[in-house]
Amino acid sequence: MRDVVIGLEIHAQLKTSSKMFCSCKNDPDEKNPNVNICPVCLGHPGTLPTINKKAVEYVVKVGHALNCKIAGFTKFDRKNYFYPDIPKGYQISQYDLPLCESGFLELSEGKVRITRIHLEEDTAKSIHGASGYSYVDFNRSSAPLMELVTEPDIKSAQQAKEFCEELQKILQYLEVSDANMEKGQMRCEVNISLKEKGSDEFGTKVEIKNLNSFKAVKEAIEFEIKRQSEILDKKEKVIQETRGWDENKKITFSQRKKESAHDYRYFPEPDLPTLYIGKKEGLPSKDIIDSEVIKASLPELPKAKFVRFQETFFMSPHDASLLVLSKHLSFYFENVVSELRELAKENNKDEEFEKKLIKTAINYINTDLRKILNEKNQDIKDIKISEENFAELIFMTVDKKITSAAAKAVLEEMAETGADPDHIVEQKGLLQIDDPNQISEIAKKVIEENPKPTEDYKKGNKNSIQFLLGQIMAKTKGKANPKIAKEVLEKLLS
Repeated sequence: MRDVVIGLEIHAQLKTSSKMFCSCKNDPDEKNPNVNICPVCLGHPGTLPTINKKAVEYVVKVGHALNCKIAGFTKFDRKNYFYPDIPKGYQISQYDLPLCESGFLELSEGKVRITRIHLEEDTAKSIHGASGYSYVDFNRSSAPLMELVTEPDIKSAQQAKEFCEELQKILQYLEVSDANMEKGQMRCEVNISLKEKGSDEFGTKVEIKNLNSFKAVKEAIEFEIKRQSEILDKKEKVIQETRGWDENKKITFSQRKKESAHDYRYFPEPDLPTLYIGKKEGLPSKDIIDSEVIKASLPELPKAKFVRFQETFFMSPHDASLLVLSKHLSFYFENVVSELRELAKENNKDEEFEKKLIKTAINYINTDLRKILNEKNQDIKDIKISEENFAELIFMTVDKKITSAAAKAVLEEMAETGADPDHIVEQKGLLQIDDPNQISEIAKKVIEENPKPTEDYKKGNKNSIQFLLGQIMAKTKGKANPKIAKEVLEKLLS
């Protein structure tokens, strides 16, 4: 038996309006190559970088959210290496004085320590054409990039995946990054080794680069654990190297020998000043990053909201976890609850009715609304259904003005048109039929048209009534009150 030792290095593109060291537009969605560029981000000789204050504030904000110690002062360094997408021949990064250190993130199975969070500039983007030529798009060059490095505290592929998911939510809640892995806005690298169970001596570390989905993180680690185990079982040595992940073959593959810090020949960036976090005598306030003000601005984070939702709205951990996945969805839900409480008050409904409204809203958001969003590939902030209209639909459903079947149809129509539910219900004639006499006439026709299930019910097969009830719902297009319809059927059949 062996212990698995995993550490993560995660890069996230920051959502600033301009790049890290110049005033060019920071737009990861720009489709035209080499549009948002200037002599600074192209690395022309004689140009001078300037620090993007907002990017620094964003990293400090992340540091506070992850329980880090924030540096009193920091500096930038040159990380020297040659690659076509590094126009200067070096990358401006941070080495020995990162912005944030010694933090942690609580997961379901314990705490993962964070070694450091630092700020750097992104590289340009290499594009390898089918013609055999390679091209470089410099739109991304010098975009602000946050790098987070964990301690080797992670013990499994599932725990690594959970860390990435929790970090993504935090970045999105803080609104410092969209952190969309599929778009490359958040990129994960895994350092993994195996060691003898209980031993203090680590095994040889292998790095897996540029994993761009939570699924890839989990699968790549699982494959690498198996690969390294087989090597060690043969009494062979694992090679320290950088490996890639082949999504199609579901295997890692060797890329290159792993570089060490000394290979990069770090030295302080001479064109940028020391950066002070807090008060520094003699410096104007505009040049100071106020860490305490940033800390005070932190919003409610996913973990706290997860706990509050369960306690406040009496929901299950499963429902709470779905609602806090997205900051926008959690806001949508709370706005819906606010609207429902107003409707309950206006209609003189009691506390139990209000609780039923909220429970129904949770169910509809986590099932029907989520299904619509997935089918349309939409975020909740882009949907046409307002919180007010969604609450009105829930109220009509719980107040038995429409059936649940009708409510689902109305919800789909609302998503298409943005119309209010009252208008759709009236236009389509979907108000629930509660009149027993009207339902009785329809039930008599159903019994007459379906002699076999009717006879089966009379012979003792009580399940047959469900078929007959379904026929009533079909004839009324889902408008018959199911409870009254069943009572009418039972009376007629007896």
